[in-house]
Amino acid sequence: MTLNLFMWWSMPTVRFLAALLAALPIGHSVQGRPIRPVVLGHGSRTLLVVGCIHGNEPAGMAITAALLRSRPLPGTRVVVVPTVNPDGCRALGTRGNAHGVDLNRNFPSNWARIGRRGSFQWSGPRPLSEPESRYFVALVRALHPDVTIVFHQHEDVVRAWGRSRPTARRFASLLGGVLPYRDERWPYGTEANWQNHAFGDEASFVVELPAGSVPTSLVPRYVRALRELARVGFVR
Repeated sequence: MTLNLFMWWSMPTVRFLAALLAALPIGHSVQGRPIRPVVLGHGSRTLLVVGCIHGNEPAGMAITAALLRSRPLPGTRVVVVPTVNPDGCRALGTRGNAHGVDLNRNFPSNWARIGRRGSFQWSGPRPLSEPESRYFVALVRALHPDVTIVFHQHEDVVRAWGRSRPTARRFASLLGGVLPYRDERWPYGTEANWQNHAFGDEASFVVELPAGSVPTSLVPRYVRALRELARVGFVR
């Protein structure tokens, strides 16, 4: 975390956040690129936001970058991971990681063998075969976030299933009509499928952005909605 992210806080808070960051796991991709969480604020509620997991769906990273420039919220911890797939997002421009694995089919809940190397949604040889998915599991277990949001493209919808549905509906409402909400069962082996099954008091859902870049005029609206959802937390 760079010093400009500390400028809003007193030195005791800075020391607390430095200790928190030191306690959180830091991951690495197949090709050795770091995966680092950035923490904004501290408090009893935690929102975890991922800008990109499929490397050819990077639009959410503009939203996470803007979120990182915002002022921390009192009583709330926002943890931002710009990308869980730095090889695919930043180097290769591929949906999968450097092994060709679709990371969002590699999580252990309802995992199924899908495709093979080179396939569009190859699930990998086994659950959590990839360093990136293993890292994200470790991060979620360390944080126990109230809400996790992962940005995708290109379905133009906020979608969720199970107990995450009320929270996802709330987020779609906070966006003020930018994206509709839709109930949709989780595909096999997805992050949301795993987290919703593994933890009974956490919500994880997907925000499918439109194709292309997010219009500059809409980025602040996404940031405001994320910050408000962080304040509200899990919706029952």
